[in-house]
Amino acid sequence: MRLIPGGMALAFLLVFFFYPLGAILGLSFADGLTGFWAVLRDGYTWRVLGFSAAQAALSTLLTLLVGLPGAYVFARYHFPGRELLRAVAGVPFVMPTVVVAAALGALLGPRGLINLGLQALFDLPQPPLRIPNGLGLVLLAHTFYNYTVVLRMVGGFWANLDPRLEQAAALLGASRWRAIREVTLPLLAPAIGAAALLIFIFTFTSFGVIVILGGPRMATLEVAIYRQTAQLLRLDIAATLALLQAGCTLLLSLIYTRLAARSAIPLDRLPRTAVARRPQGLGQHLLVGVNVLVILVLLVTPLLALVVRSLLGPEGLSLGYYLALGENRSGSIFFVPPLTALTNSLRIAAATALIALLVGIPAAYLLGNAPCKTPRSWCGALFNLIDALFMLPLGTSAVTLGLGYLVALSTPQLAGLRSWPWLIPLAHSLVALPFVIRALLPTLRGRNPRLAEAAALLGASPWRTWVWVELPLIMPAIITGAVFAFTVSLGEFGASLLLVRPDAPTLPVMIFRLLGQPGAINYGQALAMSSILMLTTALSFVVLERIRPPGAEM
Repeated sequence: MRLIPGGMALAFLLVFFFYPLGAILGLSFADGLTGFWAVLRDGYTWRVLGFSAAQAALSTLLTLLVGLPGAYVFARYHFPGRELLRAVAGVPFVMPTVVVAAALGALLGPRGLINLGLQALFDLPQPPLRIPNGLGLVLLAHTFYNYTVVLRMVGGFWANLDPRLEQAAALLGASRWRAIREVTLPLLAPAIGAAALLIFIFTFTSFGVIVILGGPRMATLEVAIYRQTAQLLRLDIAATLALLQAGCTLLLSLIYTRLAARSAIPLDRLPRTAVARRPQGLGQHLLVGVNVLVILVLLVTPLLALVVRSLLGPEGLSLGYYLALGENRSGSIFFVPPLTALTNSLRIAAATALIALLVGIPAAYLLGNAPCKTPRSWCGALFNLIDALFMLPLGTSAVTLGLGYLVALSTPQLAGLRSWPWLIPLAHSLVALPFVIRALLPTLRGRNPRLAEAAALLGASPWRTWVWVELPLIMPAIITGAVFAFTVSLGEFGASLLLVRPDAPTLPVMIFRLLGQPGAINYGQALAMSSILMLTTALSFVVLERIRPPGAEM
């Protein structure tokens, strides 16, 4: 009986995820293998695939280089403001990609704070700092976005490693760096690998950052799918590209699941309070100070620049751009007030959180109660595959999901569902589902089964035992998953761009439209809406940090 809810979660995945992907598959092979092989033989396809992998690899490497020292500092040292900085470092991860792009533009762009300051200081007629859209800004945005993945996944694991292992190596004559290289790094390797692979998946399917900061000549598979769908109306080519991307992400998700399982191997771990210590000596204080400065410069400065720039109008500091949000200056009949767009985003995010919980809780129980004696048995392999299937939406592009729904609902019998109000929350819930499962799994796997057994011995039914004994224990993890789902939906951009109706846009879609229009007032309104969205998601993340259960690093 306990497998039935998990089976229903798998059925949800089958209907709302694999069926749209199947529709893409059918469209790819509508003409047999002819059209499919034509796309694969096209040099453009492999250039896009190669660029997608290359920029993802560079983004992953740069994020690891910046993030690993920070993971060490937060794992091994106590210093004033440590927990606040750790929370602040996590805010960019839940930021919508359009907000990330707008924040970097508000700091480094031609109309950014740095250029405005230099122009005012040296009385220059033109912006002196010219940073064209391209790979450099894309890599910076990806590092900004994924820094906390390294900080939490690797730092969380590192914080519990017993430092006496390194001390024992030192007693045997190993230098400090040799002890780290030969003792600590092998233990950290699964966590580092899992974090690197997760970053690679995120950046491999990057869309908003590439579209806004990459320039018209840069295209990942995600961007190519969108252009073939929305601009060139070549759904057959888009479907083949989406199929190629889905195959890559499935393989990456399987590898990630294995690495995540290896990072959970039993080790002698100590509480964080027993591992972390106050920095001593100039070298340790310098190491802590440099990493604090990295967080402030890399992560905090763009967000502050976004808010300041949204308040900086032609006449100085004012609320002009915010007051102009409700004005229909062009007299367009398609004008939608930003408050309406924000309401749409909040409504969709609430529905997404509800769906993700209704599906994610049974799925987490299915994986957490796996009846496998050893992970290498056929049973363990089966549940690893199920785990990878639930993780697959995380690595599948939101644009691909949107395309899948468009293709699946293109038949006359289903065409009416395109305006179904639950369509976008369903697409968003698939993206949010892996976060809900990952928030719940550590708590479910670490719960004490004797509590439920004691309640049963006292005559409680299974349902009453779950409500009064188990539910209070897992409630923090449930709230964490709900907040993550809400926040992810609030900033989701790729699927919404394809599925929203012109009269009911979400806030990220409106920001994207304004950023693409000329004029200072449009740019200022985009920054104002980005600031509103940033503050909303940041508030959600503060709530998440307060109720996050122990062990839930993501």
